[in-house]
Amino acid sequence: MTETATIPPVKHLPDAQTVTEVKHWTDRLFSFRVTRPQTLRFRSGEFVMIGLMGDNDKPLLRAYSIASPSWDEELEFYSIKVPDGPLTSKLQHIAVGDEIILRPKPVGTLVIDALLPGKRVWFLATGTGIAPFASLMRDPEVYEKFDEVVMMHTCRTAAELEYGRELVEGLKNDELIGEMVEGKLKYYPTTTREESPFMGRITDNLASGKVFSDLGIAPMDAEHDRAMVCGSLAFNKDVMAVLEGFGLREGANSEPREYVVEKAFVGDGI
Repeated sequence: MTETATIPPVKHLPDAQTVTEVKHWTDRLFSFRVTRPQTLRFRSGEFVMIGLMGDNDKPLLRAYSIASPSWDEELEFYSIKVPDGPLTSKLQHIAVGDEIILRPKPVGTLVIDALLPGKRVWFLATGTGIAPFASLMRDPEVYEKFDEVVMMHTCRTAAELEYGRELVEGLKNDELIGEMVEGKLKYYPTTTREESPFMGRITDNLASGKVFSDLGIAPMDAEHDRAMVCGSLAFNKDVMAVLEGFGLREGANSEPREYVVEKAFVGDGI
């Protein structure tokens, strides 16, 4: 039997948005879509604060990357389920028609404007860290500014890669960017605890050069390559060290350089 939970109504809040779709990918991962405020403008890759009313009748909010591109009429989010998490223990039970709180003030580091011009961009993510790249991979601007896009996504099992795999597969038939994606987007999913066509951590596959060999592409260099990173604190630090080993420097919205890291999601107790 599926466990149910009562989601307190938030109609009295001006920031309430209605859930339009929910999909459970595994017992630990789910995605959902909600209505988009008419006044909300954001850059693909940014995040907003979303949540529900807590037990004390105060909003319980966490930072979530918007997984849908900036042109989408709705907003998509991709989330982990934490059994004892203050928010996700409740959020995982939302259904179509329920309402969530959304504070329409998007921010974030994983935006194209924070990178210097280059020829190839790398999207490096573990787990739900693929969410901002789900937005960016569907944005025409990415393919206009880069000749090549490499999406490296690592999870423990193949099932945990399914959200990204289905999204990438769907891009080929996307009416807006299908032709732009063709020949430009390279997808490199790997697992760490289950046998699959490609295995290993992102850092290992970059440092060893395995990913370059597997994809038949040139090694990374600071002149042509740009990168974006989203994962746990440990993952971010390890990847930053590898990228800097290739000569890339960390940038920000105020000072574009060769790579950027999103540091808003380093906590796991959601």
